[in-house]
Amino acid sequence: MSVVTWSFPTTIVFGAGAVTKLVDHVKRVGGTRALIVCDPGVVRVGIASRVKAILEGANIAASVFDAVAPNPVEENVFAGVEAYRAFGANVIVSVGGGSPLDAGKLIALKTTHDRPLIDYDDATGGDAFITQNVPPMITIPTTAGTGSEVGRSGVVTLKANGRKTVIFSPYLLAKAAILDPELTVSMPAHVTAATGFDALTHCLEAYVSLGDHPMADGIALMGLELCAKHLEQATVHGNDIEARGGMMKAAMMGAVAFQKGLGACHSLAHPLSSEKDMHHGLANALCLPAVVDFNESVASEKLSRVRSLFDTKATSCGDELRALRDRLGLPSTLASQGIAASDIAKLSAKAFEDACHQSNPKACTVTDLAALYRASL
Repeated sequence: MSVVTWSFPTTIVFGAGAVTKLVDHVKRVGGTRALIVCDPGVVRVGIASRVKAILEGANIAASVFDAVAPNPVEENVFAGVEAYRAFGANVIVSVGGGSPLDAGKLIALKTTHDRPLIDYDDATGGDAFITQNVPPMITIPTTAGTGSEVGRSGVVTLKANGRKTVIFSPYLLAKAAILDPELTVSMPAHVTAATGFDALTHCLEAYVSLGDHPMADGIALMGLELCAKHLEQATVHGNDIEARGGMMKAAMMGAVAFQKGLGACHSLAHPLSSEKDMHHGLANALCLPAVVDFNESVASEKLSRVRSLFDTKATSCGDELRALRDRLGLPSTLASQGIAASDIAKLSAKAFEDACHQSNPKACTVTDLAALYRASL
């Protein structure tokens, strides 16, 4: 029996109107000048200005940095560090989906850490170079997908390796995560569906991944149950606060659960974002059914349990996921998103370099990953 370590310590404030508690937590960590890290969409719908007003109303100076791409690149991080230093900030408040939440962590990292970002790559043991002198962060998600608000990693595409790179450390955890479902009602249906499928994928891949983490398994199962109950409702009835809240819980739980590990779907999805700029949640939705089919021979009991959470007559977990994807109105093929057979060689090579498949319940070769892309075309 091996010795393992389990941890999920972030303070989480949940509920309609929870954003009003932001000031309490900024003050708790000694914040007096906040850099609000977001993207142009968060600015456009007025959430960034609302957060800024809340802070300034409590005499906390705030500045908005919104130069974060949908799939963050290292230039976004460097620009954010410049903005942080120019404003004299001492706390980061990250607002939005996974991209600004991830970028906020890496901006915080680079304000105090001088090595090139590639040195911190989790796949090469880069966490050893990350120390605790990282400025405090508060996270406010406006989507229900990545769960980055409670995660200890940031994902960024680097020039040095040309791929989405995971930078991981407990020191990158937010000091508080503010989960206010009212902030997610502005998400259009297709974004709700795609981000929700991301949460579902995190929970499912964590649950079936290699390793022993009973708390992560339990959290993943509850996250899947919440997805089964709320994802369609939140997509079709966007003003349903209970459904929105249920999906925020599922997303948060998925990110807690995947400290156990992810799987081949994420290895397939990451190059689709870095090479083809595909939305990460959509990439997961397009690849997950084929990966589940691939894993059936080694994880049939767990996958059967997942399938049973959905009120359906599908005969396999993969078929249930396809049916759910259709009900949500998401595309069903990679080809529909411009991916061609000629892309597979490069994509599968990048996918094999990605560490996520190493915890897949069934070992993957580069040939297997290419076959999974073809099955998803």
